[in-house]
Amino acid sequence: MWNRETGGLVLTFHLAGINNQNFLMRDDQTGSYWQQITGAAVAGPLKGRRLTWIPSDELSFGLWEGEEPDGTVLKDVTKYTSDYEKKDWESKMMKEPTVLSFANPALGLKPRSLVLGIKAFGASRAFSYDEVVKEKLVMDNVGSQPVLLVVGPDGQSVRAFRGRIPGVEGEPSFYRTLDEKQSRTTDLGWLRQAASAALLMDDLSGGTWNFEGCALSGKAKGICLERVDVIKDYWFDWRNYNPGTTVYAHKT
Repeated sequence: MWNRETGGLVLTFHLAGINNQNFLMRDDQTGSYWQQITGAAVAGPLKGRRLTWIPSDELSFGLWEGEEPDGTVLKDVTKYTSDYEKKDWESKMMKEPTVLSFANPALGLKPRSLVLGIKAFGASRAFSYDEVVKEKLVMDNVGSQPVLLVVGPDGQSVRAFRGRIPGVEGEPSFYRTLDEKQSRTTDLGWLRQAASAALLMDDLSGGTWNFEGCALSGKAKGICLERVDVIKDYWFDWRNYNPGTTVYAHKT
């Protein structure tokens, strides 16, 4: 997600084309072309500028509603609903060929494998989405910093945090505490409650933590972990725009 304002201009964008199967957007105000994944203007009067990244989540509705009970929802525009992609769009896209590959059989990565990409702390690293969902909690490093990827109580949503507790010395280890039997549930009532419930515990402060990365108990109660931006992308696309990326491999 990008801020539409740059240099005092509020830009209006339209899909203008595809570059290596990544969207190109064109703004109405200057006619500049922008790359979707990088937010960079690649041609036109504003070439070289970058839009400002806005942190965002990809959450199931019940989980989001539990965290944001007063949130609003963007409704479909009725006269255009026939033009919207169908619900099976993602499964169809998985079968589409790509102009780039970067397949890595040793790591089980096909061009359209879904990865969670993190670009932070002077490095970039990719995590197989399926592997993270399977493990529920991944503790790793990006650059010189510890990070943890946490799967939400819905068994689908993923957030990333810096693996240090603000104001507490040392590097903690985290553990899941949530009953996993209800993961991937469609029970909206349960998800609303689980959104703020204890999901993790750590061995340093002795506290429990929810999916927002905030401590519910222990010495760090009331403190929240530092969020780390994460983007879900196809492997070929992430690798193309992050050529120096490393890839997480499960430690057995």
